[in-house]
Amino acid sequence: MISSFSEPIYCPNLSCPDPRNTFGRQHCAACETDLIYRYVWVVGQAAEEVPAGKVIADRYFVIAPQIWLDSRPALPPSVPEQLPDTIMPYLHLYPQRLHTPEVYGYCALGEAPEAAEVLLLENVPINNFGSLYPSILQAWSGTTAARQVYWLWQMLQLWTPLSEQGVASSLLVPENLRVEGWRVRLLELHRGNFVPTLRDLGDVWSGLVESAQPEVQSKLGEICQFMRRSSMNFDAIALELNDLLLEQATQLPLHLEVVGMTDTGPQRSQNEDSCYPVAADFQFSKTSGGEKLIPYLTMVCDGVGGHEGGEVASQLAVQSLKALIQNLLAEIAQQEELMTPTMVIKQLEEIVRVVNNVISAQNNEQGKELRQRMGTTLVMALQLPQKVKISEDLPSNNSHELYLVNVGDSRAYWIGKNYCHRLTVDDDVASREVQLGHCLYWETQLRSDAGALTQALGTRDADFLRPTIQRFIIEEEGLLLLCSDGLSDNDWVEKSWENYGPEVLEGKMSLEAAVQSWIRLANEKNGYDNTSVVATHCRMSPERLVLFDPAVASAPASAPVSASVSLPPSLVASLQKSGRIPESPLSESSKQLLYPETSPAPEPVQKRRSKLPLPLLAVLGLILAGGGLGLWVQSLQSPQPEPAQVPPPPETPAPIPSETPSPGAESPSPSPESTPAEIPPPDSENLSPSPESTPAEIPPPQEAETPLPSAE
Repeated sequence: MISSFSEPIYCPNLSCPDPRNTFGRQHCAACETDLIYRYVWVVGQAAEEVPAGKVIADRYFVIAPQIWLDSRPALPPSVPEQLPDTIMPYLHLYPQRLHTPEVYGYCALGEAPEAAEVLLLENVPINNFGSLYPSILQAWSGTTAARQVYWLWQMLQLWTPLSEQGVASSLLVPENLRVEGWRVRLLELHRGNFVPTLRDLGDVWSGLVESAQPEVQSKLGEICQFMRRSSMNFDAIALELNDLLLEQATQLPLHLEVVGMTDTGPQRSQNEDSCYPVAADFQFSKTSGGEKLIPYLTMVCDGVGGHEGGEVASQLAVQSLKALIQNLLAEIAQQEELMTPTMVIKQLEEIVRVVNNVISAQNNEQGKELRQRMGTTLVMALQLPQKVKISEDLPSNNSHELYLVNVGDSRAYWIGKNYCHRLTVDDDVASREVQLGHCLYWETQLRSDAGALTQALGTRDADFLRPTIQRFIIEEEGLLLLCSDGLSDNDWVEKSWENYGPEVLEGKMSLEAAVQSWIRLANEKNGYDNTSVVATHCRMSPERLVLFDPAVASAPASAPVSASVSLPPSLVASLQKSGRIPESPLSESSKQLLYPETSPAPEPVQKRRSKLPLPLLAVLGLILAGGGLGLWVQSLQSPQPEPAQVPPPPETPAPIPSETPSPGAESPSPSPESTPAEIPPPDSENLSPSPESTPAEIPPPQEAETPLPSAE
């Protein structure tokens, strides 16, 4: 056990006049830049023999066996010119980065030519103190029945993508399975010496079932027996496990409070973002009583490209999605049988395709080509209130299912008291190149078009669209944050969540104040773009939340805020705008869509304020909504089958060898078979829950293929 280090930690700012800092500092003593404490997991038996306290390659501190700290995070690690085949599964599984580690680089264990080279992994289950999160075996008996089932559900959803890469054996090693609150994480990927089957996974689960909570032990035992039968396929087992998961989750209380805001920003003349819900939507819902989408539906759209600008596309997407989701929820409310996750995902895919074609058809009617075509990003969250029967006489519409849909680079985060997890992966060039196995993620940041989008709604026909749809279970308290890249650029969510998330969860700050603060922060730090933020406080308590002043804990600082569905406090008419930061080349590319490589590079998109009236947008959305819904809505009726303790620094993204930290965007990219074309980037417009709390898991994303590009 090491209590201190004599070696320095180096400032990531390459222009710093005195980059050496005492180990444990949070900010550089010379330039006040945030110091990065990046822990990596070292693969291989050779690394196990390196003693703690040793310094490797003049940059890596050995904290504990196989846990190293990079003291020079601004410098790129060593990477072979030709990436070895052994790391390809890590790259191809990049869309699963919520659960799987990523390749950081390589390091020789000595200076001799024959010295062994070891693989370094980042995005690993290591906390801010340099300690591993507990294994699933260590944490199993001390957690709830709902979370036990949820952990198994995540493992089952990882089975298919890991099997496709030949590394499903990674799920059969309990010590390799680490848990961070609700989330299951893999320490490394194992190929194993045989091809595992579901029977093997069932054998591993059987060992856990023996100490499962009494209310799920019997049913889990039956599922393990099913997994040992050759006649039982994956879908049948998933259905059984899903029923048990919903049965347990629905017994938990769930109250939702939503606040949404959008702001033009200090440097834009118009707002091409659209989001739902905002203050006007709350007022309409309260007075009309007809709209039943709040608080179940939230979304952020960031318009891109086109002669009319992205404002039309983003508004049209929001209006059309609202109508289609309203119909979907109405259909679900009338059904007695639960809709399976597979069915829900298919319906959401069809909804997104209908909306895509609404926007695409308008582009076609106006004769728009290439970068003239308007489009929009989308990140949408739907909390599905299905009726789950806890018993024959006690039905409930509190299923705790959360579905996330994303196209482009608008993001979703889950924020708990002790962590912030990014739930989505961007559709951009950087993510595409990693998933295709061409390079490591930090290497892609050296490209001028790293943040260029590979798809957006409306820029191409729906046949080329690959939305990513994930499913989670909300079984802990936290904040679900949706935002455009006006906030997420340059990792400002990751840098700021600790200032707002825990304050809201502890009742020290209102949700409205947190959203306002995030928008102010975006205007100050990323002021070159519009910003939209929609936050949902998911509370696991039937009691009302009362805000209090931490300085005077005995007296509430404001009127009680209901944690259930209600109109939030009056929204401030105008937000403080201060600070202007010039747009960086990398962030400029974050709104550019790709075009076929055979096409000449188009001129940067000039965005203009839309002339299309909003009433017409709503009418068009409703008309196409009804028409597009007709073909698939009928399908809803048919069922389908201990290391050194180090002061905890804030989490930071992977290193980028440049003088200024570049935005850490990671995203779902195209499938290994598809490689869309790219164009130079124009104008940039485009959760980690606490150990005891976190949201739901997502089934392995659909093919991360990003076909043809779109115009920003």
